[in-house]
Amino acid sequence: MVMPKIAIAEVVMALKGCVDPEIGINIVDLGLIQGIDIDESNNVKVKLTMTSPMCPVTSVILADAQLRVEHLHDIGNVDLDLVWDPAWTPEMISEEARMNMNI
Repeated sequence: MVMPKIAIAEVVMALKGCVDPEIGINIVDLGLIQGIDIDESNNVKVKLTMTSPMCPVTSVILADAQLRVEHLHDIGNVDLDLVWDPAWTPEMISEEARMNMNI
């Protein structure tokens, strides 16, 4: 039996529940998600970055993101790939988050 394919939008919605505890904005709107790939077995690879290599809550964010994606129905393996290139910049913040932050 073939599993229904997980949509990237489902993964994005799950990740929107993951909030940077220092900033109070979800990691999607902060622009931390660099890419999402889903294979035919619903294995998910998420490329993401942090606002800084010295971010003190990196492990908290990664654990939360992992759990949120793993809880999706029919999900396969979840792999988070922490990348630093390209480096995060404030320009990556979504327009909605900019408005909420008054920037």
